[in-house]
Amino acid sequence: MNNAAKMAVRFGFVALAGLALVACQSKSYNSAPSGGGKSASLRAMEQVAIAAHKCWIASKDPAFKSYQMANELNNFGGTPRFLLVPAKHYGGKPLLVVQAQGASSRVEVFGPLMSEPLSGRIGSDIARWQTGNSDCGAKA
Repeated sequence: MNNAAKMAVRFGFVALAGLALVACQSKSYNSAPSGGGKSASLRAMEQVAIAAHKCWIASKDPAFKSYQMANELNNFGGTPRFLLVPAKHYGGKPLLVVQAQGASSRVEVFGPLMSEPLSGRIGSDIARWQTGNSDCGAKA
């Protein structure tokens, strides 16, 4: 990984840590929008992205060791999301996309990993995190 990619990854983790502090201030991510001007989709994705990073990446979960997260929560398209990409090819094709759109707090999950055995685990983790439960659950 070149230095620019390493810095981008570090910046993403610093931004994710900042989002963790913001996410700790609110427990309800499926209710009407509250202060701060954040959309329901951004609030929902902050919750899910923080838990995914904690449970899949930072914990060094063996089921996710071949992947790294690309955080795109504050993109200009209005679709906060994160991607799982190959660990050794940060700029590679996303293998998993987790996103929410506009005023919706509904989180969508798609990509090649959703046709792999890991898809059941991914789906149950995302569903749990979307409700506000940030537990990591059972390991695959």
